[in-house]
Amino acid sequence: MTARTKYQPDVRQAMAAHPGYRRLFAPGEITLGLIMPLETYAEGCMPTMRNHLATARHAEEIGIPGLWLLDIPFFDPSYGAAGQLFEPLTYMAALAMVTEKIALGTTGIVLPFRDPHLFAKQMASVDQLSGGRCLAGLSLGDRRDEYPLFGIDFDTRAERFREIFRLYRTVSEHDRPAFSSDLFGNSPGGFDMLPKPPFARTPTIAINGAGQSLDWVAREMEGIMVPISEPERLAEMVAEWRAAQPDDAFKPVSIVGFLHLEEDPDHPFERDREGFHVGSRALARFMEQAREAGVSHFAMNPRYTRRPMEEVLFELERDVLPHFPALEETD
Repeated sequence: MTARTKYQPDVRQAMAAHPGYRRLFAPGEITLGLIMPLETYAEGCMPTMRNHLATARHAEEIGIPGLWLLDIPFFDPSYGAAGQLFEPLTYMAALAMVTEKIALGTTGIVLPFRDPHLFAKQMASVDQLSGGRCLAGLSLGDRRDEYPLFGIDFDTRAERFREIFRLYRTVSEHDRPAFSSDLFGNSPGGFDMLPKPPFARTPTIAINGAGQSLDWVAREMEGIMVPISEPERLAEMVAEWRAAQPDDAFKPVSIVGFLHLEEDPDHPFERDREGFHVGSRALARFMEQAREAGVSHFAMNPRYTRRPMEEVLFELERDVLPHFPALEETD
């Protein structure tokens, strides 16, 4: 175990100071986020990525609190999704340069594929460059066929996740730490990974639990993001998460799903295999239910909506964002 050093953060203070975290999460509140790319394409697997930076700027201008980026290293035609095409941390850096306030997160980095030391440097770098607007959503990865491409054992990926996470935290949050790992090298101490996170810790969010026990996630990470469920299940889900907390610290529950935004603004919430169908005013009513249940954030992927992205943003601005704005402006 690495000894505590003067750099190791007070987690509550770090989250209270982090602009991206503050923009999305607060007790008793709920915010809205969009999963990249900001493009609707119900047919096919590939987005065009036309005008994508301008669309991200527009999303920020109308008050969208957060954008989330997928991590899909290899395109598998049988799976049918290529995400936003660009590597997420590289793309996050580009988005940070063309926006000023919007929170930028990953949903999520497939951690077993990452070297922990370089990931620590990459994540701290984009968090620094963005002024503390980045959140590290971390996932286990569920595409078995992708693991052989990296020479990694699929069946031990949960243990590998924990080891990478341990080292990521060690090198990013300690000064010149000593560490030892059977998988990722050793250091006697004296070497430092720079830069450090700008607000002492970059928030980590477990995507769909990241293949870990709820108790582990509640103890080690700053929040959890899970697939959207029926409205009547939300309060039970939040209660299970809160029961796993080791103390009374606020750690948010977020939900995620594919948005099919219907033309009728009062089209009721309906689950389907690929997410949910809903109208814009009905979406605001669902988000109020989710807030009452204790959900803190709703990340929506607009890909399958059969309407132009311009209409989606217009209706979110008109009917949803006035009720659920970003929580704080960044400095």
